[in-house]
Amino acid sequence: MVIPPPLLLIVGPTGVGKTAVAARLAASVPMEVVSADSRQVYRGMDAATGKPTSEERKAVTHHLLDLIEPGERYHAARFRLDAAQAIEAIREAGRLPVVVGGTGLYVRALLRGLDPAPPADPALRVRLEETARTNGPAVLHEGLRALDPERAARLHPNDRVRIIRAIEKHGRGAATSGGWARAVPPWRVVMFGLRRERVALNRALEERARSMLAGGMMEEVRCLLAAGHDETAPGMAGIGYRQWAKVARGRLSPAEALRLMVRDTQRYAKRQMTWFAREPEIQWLDVDEVGGVEGAAEYIHKHILREGWIA
Repeated sequence: MVIPPPLLLIVGPTGVGKTAVAARLAASVPMEVVSADSRQVYRGMDAATGKPTSEERKAVTHHLLDLIEPGERYHAARFRLDAAQAIEAIREAGRLPVVVGGTGLYVRALLRGLDPAPPADPALRVRLEETARTNGPAVLHEGLRALDPERAARLHPNDRVRIIRAIEKHGRGAATSGGWARAVPPWRVVMFGLRRERVALNRALEERARSMLAGGMMEEVRCLLAAGHDETAPGMAGIGYRQWAKVARGRLSPAEALRLMVRDTQRYAKRQMTWFAREPEIQWLDVDEVGGVEGAAEYIHKHILREGWIA
């Protein structure tokens, strides 16, 4: 019997320290991170998306950051494919893939799939065709193998047309093909959820919002607007951007924009916790109780040592 390869996930609400814990863990674990964050895929949107800092990126390689422009759309079906390909590449490099993020829909899509399927994405075929032209169809075949091992086994790695059709089927045909929801992930999954007591997290999120503003939030929004990415752009719907775009247009005061940004971020964190609370596989760690970022990283490190994932 073939033992599935390991996959570690670190999830939880925004601002709880997931990225920092992953960077600290990387000091003792040969690993690379796959970001599961619906905001961090946008290029030029750094101030309020919680992207890894330059130091954190130096500490550990991150995948699925800065993939698209603010005017483009990105959804869970595409994430599932992109993440599966990144996980396979990390494994082939002899490192442990670690999915880190707070977009619960993306995590669920990766592990169990989506049912019913999201709408078809015309841009997906274009991207798949371009990948096949640039890197060869075998690269797509590896991605399909992570999504659907049985289907991939029936297709030749050079059968570009059928491989692309099979991948597209995962993006639009779950309702008629049995659904991703019944899919078994091709990995041995260990998932840790980071949390903090709500009052402490809310206080940290308010401080974080003020730090984002001091770190160039307004200037970044002005640059995005000047580049033609107005409030209707998918990327601009993110918390912070929509508020400060109104400030730039003279439709909201800075004080009110900050208040709304803090309020909406705290509400979003609460919704994230509600979503992840329904995931029975999660092993929860209170970051403050285990000794902060370093304590959480040490706890996870000891766990995967016991699992035999690393020496």
